[in-house]
Amino acid sequence: MSFQDFGLMAELLRAISDQQYTTPTPIQSQAIPTILAGNDVMAAAQTGTGKTAGFTLPLLQRLMANDSKSGHRHVRALILAPTRELAAQVEQSVVTYGRHLPLKSMTIFGGVGMQPQVQKLRRGVDILVATPGRLMDHMQRGTVKLDRVEILVLDEADRMLDMGFIHDIKRIIKSIPRVRQTLMFSATFSNEISALAQDMLTRPQRIDVAPRNTAAETVNQTVYPVHQTDKRALLQHLVCTGKWEQVLVFARTKHGADRLANQLDREGLTATAIHGNKSQGARTKALREFKNNQVRILVATDIAARGLDIDHLPHVVNYDLPSVAEDYVHRIGRTGRAGRGGEAISLVSPEESKHLRDIEKLLRKPIAQMHAEGFEPSAVAHIKPAGQARAGKPGGKRPSNKGRHRSRANAGGRSGGQKPQSRRSR
Repeated sequence: MSFQDFGLMAELLRAISDQQYTTPTPIQSQAIPTILAGNDVMAAAQTGTGKTAGFTLPLLQRLMANDSKSGHRHVRALILAPTRELAAQVEQSVVTYGRHLPLKSMTIFGGVGMQPQVQKLRRGVDILVATPGRLMDHMQRGTVKLDRVEILVLDEADRMLDMGFIHDIKRIIKSIPRVRQTLMFSATFSNEISALAQDMLTRPQRIDVAPRNTAAETVNQTVYPVHQTDKRALLQHLVCTGKWEQVLVFARTKHGADRLANQLDREGLTATAIHGNKSQGARTKALREFKNNQVRILVATDIAARGLDIDHLPHVVNYDLPSVAEDYVHRIGRTGRAGRGGEAISLVSPEESKHLRDIEKLLRKPIAQMHAEGFEPSAVAHIKPAGQARAGKPGGKRPSNKGRHRSRANAGGRSGGQKPQSRRSR
């Protein structure tokens, strides 16, 4: 199947060709014709499966088909997203695929001034991508009107509910026409999400392109058991010996993310942090530098777990395991996108053994473990899944205690027999 098979207009096919895409992903193959037919959609799709194009392309075509060509533009499509980063990236997809069309779009989110957004809204837009909180601000001020919305999209619906946006979403829905097309995309569908869908959607078509709460098959997952106090040294060891040039690292707290980024940067590994306490300008700058390879390591909290879209990101590291198992799936979904391979490495201390068990229960399979010589925790047995080999590589022979102790004594906790190095020189 190709994009031509969907009956997309020439301008959209040209934009797809500009991006050098030829074959639709599974979610696109199912969503595009369903949306073009005018159906409401309730789609379960992992991050990185191409779902944004899956709703953007048919949305653009339907708007063009119903374009009245009246003088002033009105918001005819509303896309809600949970985070600033995701909203900006969705709107960029709208711009990318609509580049040969006369439709206008914009994004509104918090952390930046209201007035520029107000001025752009006054000039008129066809497609509005927004976070719920900032959209509510505009609605309360009367600076946005949603009475002509034809298509409503909820992207990452489960995340929006997790972040407490359900009441805002319900108020927003009351402000848009009841007769509309509604598209709901979510990585997971909890009972709460299903109840919301029942109120919002009319005879929705269900699309499920992957088992619920599963990680992308293109992601190679590995666990490194390690003491909490050795995690930073192990991370540096993996980055340097593996010659990783672009690494997204997840930390549990904002303070921890800042501290780790500062420590890595002092050691000569360019790093910066991104989290909710950063200004929008700082977050945008950090992400831009990371994408442009000016910064080697981006340390993030879970605010970035679903909001970052980075082409060809090869490595994701869970410096701290998330306390909610589902967040693990969203984190590692930053790599292995669009069918490309990726590596997801988790540095797991004995104290995090319960979190690891919860994640493996969710995935319905154990995660392969590896040991970096000189970094094994003495309590490694506490986090070892039953029946899994403890080895330098899965299925291999575990390094002897003798070699392990020698590597710590002679190499300062690095690979056995090597001369100690300063952290800056690595």
